[in-house]
Amino acid sequence: MTPITDDFFRSRLDQMIDLRRPLPVLASRLPWQEIEASIAHLFAKKVRAGQTLEDVDLFGPALTALRAAGASNAGRPRLPLRLMISLLYLKHAFDESDEALAQRWSETPAWQYFSGQDYFENRLPCDPTLLVKFRRLLGEEGVEELLARTLEAAVNLKLIAKKELGRIIVDSTVQEKAIAHPTDSKLLETARAKLVQAAKEEGIELKQTFAKEGHLLGYKAGRYAHARQFRRMRKVINRQRTIVGRLQREMARKMSSMGQAVQEALGNPLAKATRLIAQTASKKAIGKAPKLYSWHEPQVQCISKGKSRTPYEFGVKVGIAMTLKGNLIVGARAFPSNPYDGHTLREQVEQSSILMQDLGVQPQTVYADLGYRGVEQDNAGISIKHRGKFKSLTQQEKKHLKRRQAIEPIIGHLKADHRMNRCHLKAALGDSLHAVLCAAGYNIRWLLRMIVKKGVAFLHTLFLRLQKATASSAIAQGLREKLDSLALMMNANLRHQAFGVIG
Repeated sequence: MTPITDDFFRSRLDQMIDLRRPLPVLASRLPWQEIEASIAHLFAKKVRAGQTLEDVDLFGPALTALRAAGASNAGRPRLPLRLMISLLYLKHAFDESDEALAQRWSETPAWQYFSGQDYFENRLPCDPTLLVKFRRLLGEEGVEELLARTLEAAVNLKLIAKKELGRIIVDSTVQEKAIAHPTDSKLLETARAKLVQAAKEEGIELKQTFAKEGHLLGYKAGRYAHARQFRRMRKVINRQRTIVGRLQREMARKMSSMGQAVQEALGNPLAKATRLIAQTASKKAIGKAPKLYSWHEPQVQCISKGKSRTPYEFGVKVGIAMTLKGNLIVGARAFPSNPYDGHTLREQVEQSSILMQDLGVQPQTVYADLGYRGVEQDNAGISIKHRGKFKSLTQQEKKHLKRRQAIEPIIGHLKADHRMNRCHLKAALGDSLHAVLCAAGYNIRWLLRMIVKKGVAFLHTLFLRLQKATASSAIAQGLREKLDSLALMMNANLRHQAFGVIG
């Protein structure tokens, strides 16, 4: 007999999918209410003046807005927090862009079940641009909370022992930014175009924009570099530098007679143009200021990790921390300005301690490579093991040290399967958010694999879903009998398999 549904014309999602699959099982085991309550304060409404009131809502004490005078009640209602959180989990777990994520969600019943939907809906969950705003509102605190909940789920499901969280492996990698390869010719042409655009927006009339000549010089520089005619290439770059300098000086002269607002608007583009003119004229860095490798992402660093395939990578350094056994990521943090690996260890261990504080565990032992030597004084209370201390290590510690290189394939999976190979989020905040979300996506996939491997029970979840769908005691009794018979059959099969193994 088919259970009665709330909607006569639609079937429930729990009747359309196999609840024994790992994603539905994980959906029933994640503490969704606790996750929503932990980040609810980040979405408190504020008036323009920034005043807020404390109130009690569904998730407990929260901040509610004082309505400004003349404010309208119109507006789109807020989307469920579980829906938006699950979209971030699915995006980085299955390597999807914002647009592809929304499209695939509308076609996948299991994803909609994971997001808390009751019925299948062949529509987009939200506009893809809302994910950008949601990430910005979450901030670094919010995405770290999402990562911490994956650790709690792994421990609560007994997929990893709590004591394993005290021994971690730490390493660093480069999270590349989504920018073009920074050549002098491309940067100077970009500077010319941006200066002309800024002057047009502020109403400054230029004598000449050099648009046609600028495009032609960019083509010539690339062709001369390909033909290894470097003297001709440098001559073209010198001409491009002259053009940018001429535009920069003309704009500086004309904006001096304008208002303060125009001078503030043009200050940043003119400063970037000055940096590019100086750095392209010299092969070395000017002073202590870092080079500018991207016009729209000035914080990008040039990082050399000693790889023969990619000698230089343009992005930000990211520290990764994972358990010694189990390969569960317990920390991911972006470090701007390309610091020395050893100087990032204290902040990396601090982040891991914060993520695991609800579990009552703190990292005690860190296994790392030689890049983390000589920092014992800055990390009091942490036992650092690396190859430089090999003679003083015990046999057990030497055995554990052999697992240090296990973090290398984990970093490879983060880049190949969870979008860490190229960061499209803007500015330094985008680098931090992207690193943590990639780690959370990896942990979601880790949980799905371990659910299959460990065989997490699903019968009680199936019973609760079917019990909610029933509308009469007779139907419930029939379902209960079917469920009991199903459980007896499974137990008989398990006993048969066990006797077969023993025999």
